[in-house]
Amino acid sequence: MKPVKTTSEILAFKALNRDIDQIWVDWAFEMLATGFETENLIILAGESPPFNQFQIQEIANKVLTELQLDYSDKDQTIKNYACHLIKQSIDDQLDKRKVLDILKNICIELDYEEYLYDFYLLYYAKEDLSYSENQWYWEGATRENIDKIITDYFINWKANCVTAEKTKIT
Repeated sequence: MKPVKTTSEILAFKALNRDIDQIWVDWAFEMLATGFETENLIILAGESPPFNQFQIQEIANKVLTELQLDYSDKDQTIKNYACHLIKQSIDDQLDKRKVLDILKNICIELDYEEYLYDFYLLYYAKEDLSYSENQWYWEGATRENIDKIITDYFINWKANCVTAEKTKIT
């Protein structure tokens, strides 16, 4: 069995030390529906707001341990999440601007992490071009070509995701 698609998001949230919220509960329920079953996964799937972060963090840690889901390599975990978001965007399941917004925010949260910085630049280039003819973030980007630049960047990032998956030893 393979974990559900949103597992990369859950692991990224854990790596970023974010609070547990309804997204975690929905993920736990989806994991159960897929056939995964552990005592703590069942408990997590049954939680409801308001969440006691001390208690639910402990449950979430146990779930990740029971399922042997590793988030210890923070950078790789974030990169995997970026791959997940970009794949959704390329498959027209998620708006490119939303993906840029999410990754721009993570870039800022991680003190302008270099491997995410292009998402930050593309987000603000696109943003500036939505109300102006000029932007200073991405060289050569104009209103006419910014969407293609973003799409090409996403396709290139996704190609690197596939390469990384093929070379990963499991």
